[in-house]
Amino acid sequence: MALTLGIVGGGQLARMMIAPAVELGIDVRVLAEEAGMSAALAATATGDYRDLATVQSFAEGVDVLTFDHEHVPQDVLRALVAAGVAVHPGPDALQFAQDKLLMRARLAELGIPQPEWAAVADAAGLQAFLDANGGRVVVKTPRGGYDGKGVRVVSDPDEVADWLADGTLLAEELVDFSRELAQQIARRPSGDLVAYPVVETVQRGGVCAEVIAPAPHGALRLAEVAAQIGTIIAEGLGVTGMLAVELFETTDERLLVNELAMRPHNSGHWGQDGAVTGQFEQHVRAVLDLPLGDPSPRQPWAVMVNILGGPVEGTLESRFPAALAAHPEAKVHTYGKAPRPGRKVGHVNATGEDLDAVVYEARAAAAFFAD
Repeated sequence: MALTLGIVGGGQLARMMIAPAVELGIDVRVLAEEAGMSAALAATATGDYRDLATVQSFAEGVDVLTFDHEHVPQDVLRALVAAGVAVHPGPDALQFAQDKLLMRARLAELGIPQPEWAAVADAAGLQAFLDANGGRVVVKTPRGGYDGKGVRVVSDPDEVADWLADGTLLAEELVDFSRELAQQIARRPSGDLVAYPVVETVQRGGVCAEVIAPAPHGALRLAEVAAQIGTIIAEGLGVTGMLAVELFETTDERLLVNELAMRPHNSGHWGQDGAVTGQFEQHVRAVLDLPLGDPSPRQPWAVMVNILGGPVEGTLESRFPAALAAHPEAKVHTYGKAPRPGRKVGHVNATGEDLDAVVYEARAAAAFFAD
């Protein structure tokens, strides 16, 4: 009898888990927030992931429950586990992706390098942190932020007075970094894990725009340290499935942990076409405790370019013929989303032996889907 995987969340990450799961003979069910979402192909239910009864009903008959996002409340997660549902990643791990203050404290306990930080509950506390860190710092809401949301760079407590009124915030030093990197780890409930190559990510407006795999201009030691950091975090937090560790490489060549994601991640989309086992298949394998696949690159270089916004006129689908004709080696992935400024509506992967040529191929193909 086939295994059944339940995915909470109907976004593009769930959508991209469907094909590799089906290829492995696994049945997929998706709890989408509403009809017509990216993962509608396997959406067997729609409903509020914050409602215990809704999620419990969805979980009936699935072998493992996993997630398209990290927003399912802790009380729902823990009730599911108490009821005997196999939840991966589980609530003990997910709490550190859901709450940045908990994450910072736990990473400190593990001895993981990270920016200077503090929990600030009022203007006086934030002012003290500003005074101790050059007068300009990053402030984050502990919960709910993504793609640049819930993040402000400030030089005065008044700039986050509205946030302070709602509770304690996370203040971090403004890191002088040379580039941003990401390290992915896949870990099974039984404890086996594999590390992907560390990649370079390019952010625009707080949103990932491009990924280069592996990170260019990186010494072997950098890759070893990134993988070591990711491994310590995965094991120390008990992560199951895919873990993405966002990193700063500082101007003095240190690595500092920025944020964590416990699911497939934008920084790993390159692996769909560039790795022996891409992150979506790997996540399915990992959460079902199946043997992990080889994360090695198929080619010396892989580049992912996000399609942000999409065309002002017409549809994404109308751009496929010209894009595919001009760039037959590029791989285009779209998410079934309507174009909207700044929205991630798809991505393009390209691979090859010459980095400049691969970058050009991915960017040029992606450009067909924008105006």
